[in-house]
Amino acid sequence: MAIEAESRSSAPPVPLWISAGWLLLDMALVTTMQAIVKAEGETYPAVQLVFLRSLVGFMSVTPLVWRHRRKLTDLSNIRGHLARVVFNSVALTLNFAAFAALPLALVAAIGFTRPLVLLVMAAIMLGESVTRMRYSFTALGFIGVIVMVQPDAIPWNMGLVAAFGSVFFGSLAVVQTRRLAGESTVVLMLFYTVGLTLLSSIPAAVVWVPIPWSESPNIILVGVLAQVGQYCWLQAYQKQEARLLAPIGYLSILFSGFAGWLFFAEIPSLSLCIGAAIVVLTTILATPVERWLKKRDRA
Repeated sequence: MAIEAESRSSAPPVPLWISAGWLLLDMALVTTMQAIVKAEGETYPAVQLVFLRSLVGFMSVTPLVWRHRRKLTDLSNIRGHLARVVFNSVALTLNFAAFAALPLALVAAIGFTRPLVLLVMAAIMLGESVTRMRYSFTALGFIGVIVMVQPDAIPWNMGLVAAFGSVFFGSLAVVQTRRLAGESTVVLMLFYTVGLTLLSSIPAAVVWVPIPWSESPNIILVGVLAQVGQYCWLQAYQKQEARLLAPIGYLSILFSGFAGWLFFAEIPSLSLCIGAAIVVLTTILATPVERWLKKRDRA
């Protein structure tokens, strides 16, 4: 799959509606996976679900692992790859824990803050240049977060800690990925899949809860939906510019809100909707406003 991505990277973009369709299908599949994780999370530890999800992914890429085994055993920056896998493993485990404890729409909305956190991290850890306007929009975005979680009305619990922790470690993983910019996409994908499976296997074994045969289809479905969803996501972004697809990605909160209402009788609050709208708007508008100001200054 990653090899196909590299070979088609220079292909002309397809009509936007086709890529948008792939992206919407990805949202539907991933949201279904999240609903299953939320339901099964009441019985099985998050790290066990992460291991089983990654195991299905590992089985699907085994032929590629064998084909590129020399590259995987001869890495120039093994510590960097390990750090990326660790950050991703923690982020995914916390994300699964958050889905089990919080409404689906709230977890999705909190996830929208990752670009804001990443902006600050990139400036501090990578030395990337960030304008005052970007910082201003970031501050507005975090005001939206405060509106969403209502610190004076919603008691802080481990679910909220897990949701924000997932954003934090997920952002660290992105920073680490940027540091590995010279590595092959295939190697990054395979090392992540293999590393996640091995790394999550140890804590999963410690807290393992036996799975009856009746529950096996749901557990397997988590991994299958994640892999197929990733394929749809790649199909979307391989064939269209990211700047055009990014706004469509925010529709995922509608999928999460609908799934939460349909399966768990969760009704998003007005404050959640307002806060999520603030976060989305600040993220979408930051770049065009910054460009407009630069053009105005040059004029």
